[in-house]
Amino acid sequence: MLFRSAVTAAVLAALSSAALAQARPDARGMTCGDVRALIGSRGAVVMTTGQYTYDRFVAGTGYCALPEVALPVAIRTRDSDSCVVYACRPDPFEE
Repeated sequence: MLFRSAVTAAVLAALSSAALAQARPDARGMTCGDVRALIGSRGAVVMTTGQYTYDRFVAGTGYCALPEVALPVAIRTRDSDSCVVYACRPDPFEE
């Protein structure tokens, strides 16, 4: 009985975590406005940017680890080759 309960709990945990897992959003299939809205709503999002590339984009420096800051970067979206969003990068003014 105890073994059966443990197995049932393990199966339910695996199914629920699989349901929560989401595919990484692909910026190339979204409009620039959609990308910006997604970043703004979540604060930080890891997005696919190319066939083998991805990056983490943020709504502001508050989502970066010290000593990084949010700097503008241009990414390709469905409707733009240069959609400007922010990504955490080393502070260029930090010594």
